[in-house]
Amino acid sequence: MDNAKPLAREEGLDHTLALLREGYRFGQNRADAFQSDAFETRLLGEKALVLRGEEAARFFYDSGKLVRSGAMPKRVQKTLTGEQGVQSLDGAEHRHRKAMFMSLMNRGALREMREIVSREWMLAAGRWEGRGEIELYEEAKLLLARAACAWAGVPVDSEDAPRLAETLGAMYEAPASLGLAYVKGRRSRRQGEKRFAALIEDVREGRLDAREGSALRTIALHRDLQGQPLPARIAAVELLNILRPIVAVAVYVAFTAHAVIHHPEEAARLAREEEERQGQEPESIAEVGGPRGLAAESMPDHGGPRGSAAESMPGKREERLQRFVQEVRRFYPFFPVAAARAGEPAEWAGFQLEAGQLVMLDLYATNRHPALWSDPESFQPERFAGWQGSPFKFVPQGGGGHDAGHRCAGEWITLEIMKESLDFLANRLAYELPEQDLSFSLGDIPSLPHSRVRLRSVRLER
Repeated sequence: MDNAKPLAREEGLDHTLALLREGYRFGQNRADAFQSDAFETRLLGEKALVLRGEEAARFFYDSGKLVRSGAMPKRVQKTLTGEQGVQSLDGAEHRHRKAMFMSLMNRGALREMREIVSREWMLAAGRWEGRGEIELYEEAKLLLARAACAWAGVPVDSEDAPRLAETLGAMYEAPASLGLAYVKGRRSRRQGEKRFAALIEDVREGRLDAREGSALRTIALHRDLQGQPLPARIAAVELLNILRPIVAVAVYVAFTAHAVIHHPEEAARLAREEEERQGQEPESIAEVGGPRGLAAESMPDHGGPRGSAAESMPGKREERLQRFVQEVRRFYPFFPVAAARAGEPAEWAGFQLEAGQLVMLDLYATNRHPALWSDPESFQPERFAGWQGSPFKFVPQGGGGHDAGHRCAGEWITLEIMKESLDFLANRLAYELPEQDLSFSLGDIPSLPHSRVRLRSVRLER
């Protein structure tokens, strides 16, 4: 007798257009309507199981029942991720490739990124003075493209940086787009892979001396499980998997500004003056923990320098910056879903999965799940005070562990960029807000404030 629990099923031939129309709310709307954290629908012509919640994330990332090969839609691979990159791998091959990325995430590298981003904000502020009005989102893309290249060891000059920022931005702006925007994303992907495949070859042939320990050198010289270097095109995909996500943090920068503007009482808690008077200025993420609020000892090390900060007590202002940006990542939309397939017939909480069936974890709905978060529709940075929560509950950039799992390796870097950006927006810049439409639509992927956050008369605080 078949005792499988019946699934909530959405009627209809296909609901891809509804997903594109509803965006981040697609899964949440149906989960709420079905009163179920799992429902079955049809997307891109095939049956899909959509999940949300902590236990669903644990199954998705930690059960060993799901695989990533063949899960990512081609339109996403042709724009966002590229083909044959780390996101599409499983098993030993994935662990080996992921270890390459994690080797870049040591304490010294994270401090270096924080310093680079600070420098780029200072340079950008100098460019903005006297310009009248800027569009923060576009400026953040340029700022972060420059920072990404400096950190990764990728040569880029001042004339080329805006073009590169536009190319990298188009890759993550395009997957859910139609028409010319999608065509632009595909063209940017092709151009980017061609450009960086040539750069990889330059490093391998000795025509370019890439800095020891840099992402460019590490990826160019990486060898697979058979001891062979990655094909230049795949190495270019992985280099873009460093650069593109860093530029995509511009979305978070725009929403960080949105939060500073709409929650001035929270932004006021970030003031620098009191701690600077007390000489308690902290250095970086090592003092306050990482994506889960982990202790300093749990920071990725991989041979990188620890420095004295790892042993120091966390500064209160740094803790407040951390709480604020974590709440930005929980509250605002970023990446909507993660996709996998059942590697074999499987079961989750009584639900039966066929081998090869598409499974999607709704990241946005999990971060807003009312059973996991108190008053999830309100912006409350203090919910992350002393946060030691489950890596399957808070999943803005994926869930589970970083080293062997499919959680984003660059999550630590995202936090460093966001904290430094928040400090500038809340403390170190003066600016005026012209009249504008700061609302955003959850039907847009990626979602952004409609005005892209316009600032006027931007200047450094003296």
